[in-house]
Amino acid sequence: MIIDHIIYAAPDLDSAVDDLATRLGVRATGGGQHVGQGTHNKLLALGPRTYLEIVAPDPGQPDPAAARPYGVDGVTRAGLVGWALTTDGIEAAIADARAKGFDPGGVIDGHRLAADGTELRWQLTSNALGAGILLFLISWGATPHPAASAPTGLILESLHIEHPDPTGLRGPLRALGAEVEVRAATESALVAHLHGPRGHRELR
Repeated sequence: MIIDHIIYAAPDLDSAVDDLATRLGVRATGGGQHVGQGTHNKLLALGPRTYLEIVAPDPGQPDPAAARPYGVDGVTRAGLVGWALTTDGIEAAIADARAKGFDPGGVIDGHRLAADGTELRWQLTSNALGAGILLFLISWGATPHPAASAPTGLILESLHIEHPDPTGLRGPLRALGAEVEVRAATESALVAHLHGPRGHRELR
């Protein structure tokens, strides 16, 4: 299992970047606009093939026709809202998940416009649009992985899920190839344990 990225949604991108820089000791940069979706982001590497995406509504874009993706619409408090696993064969991974009893949706195309005008493209499963506790799958194809150019200094040590019904989650997680601990809790949460310049930090 390779965690591709975890998503941290916030009402305001610059404020979230400032707050995380203070807490974690590394400042997110890069990213760009999800044109047509009403969001923008900045990134932090969490390893050679893993990164933290900080995403927020983009005041430089008009409100999109549909809801903003990745749990961003209506966000009032910053926090982890989703995560993705890397796959080199997304169609085969979807078929395998369906055969094991969970449908992550069909393949959709994603794109982002970087600050230098470069367009990045990828494919992902459509359950990504709502984000949430259950992961989605992503394939970067020929696009360079974002972690390669994001600021370094942080490592994702572990990720676990807190949920009122751990047993109910285990089947879908297995179907998607996710080997992650699920702990019983009164409320749902993604919890990441990071190590960096400020030592060990928890992000949820």
